[in-house]
Amino acid sequence: LFRSLWLRGVSYRSGSRYLCTATQQKSNTQNSEEDPSQNPSEQKTDAPSADSVHCEEKAKLEEKLNDLTDKYKRALADTENLRQRSQKLIDEAKIYGIQSFCKDLLEVADVLEKATESVPKEELKAENPHLKNLYEGLVMTEVQMQKVFKKHGILKLNPVGAKFDPYEHEALFHAPVEGKEPGTVALVTKVGYKLHERTLRPALVGVVKGT
Repeated sequence: LFRSLWLRGVSYRSGSRYLCTATQQKSNTQNSEEDPSQNPSEQKTDAPSADSVHCEEKAKLEEKLNDLTDKYKRALADTENLRQRSQKLIDEAKIYGIQSFCKDLLEVADVLEKATESVPKEELKAENPHLKNLYEGLVMTEVQMQKVFKKHGILKLNPVGAKFDPYEHEALFHAPVEGKEPGTVALVTKVGYKLHERTLRPALVGVVKGT
């Protein structure tokens, strides 16, 4: 009898323990089933917050990218402008670097021109070979100098009959001249010179005045 009661007690405790375990497993199963129904709402609540953060970060990055792109383009433009200015200065130095030297040579050309003009043409005869040879030598020297001038871009300005240009001519006087158009050059007292497009020395002229 005692053994029978003992076996019943053991069986009852085992059954109770099994029942508790089953109840706990069922409760855990229900909780796990209920959690998914709650997580989507939490995820839905958190999702907009994450999207807004991403949008803000994207906007900041785009703004920074645009700013850097603008600075890069400005730097490129400044560099190109500097390169063009430097190249222009180099080209002008190559072209006009001899300007001071050319101005000094103009005086030599003036002396040769005056020397040839001062020789009386009636004296250039066979009876006076020394004067004739000297004159021919002066003329040849003057012609050769003008060739050298032209080779290096120096052009002679002798604007008789041309329209007066204040950038190339310097008016010494204005006077009415019959048969001449007003504003034109009637007389050149001293020729001028240009180095390429830059005036080395303006021609000294007399300008026709309107009546």
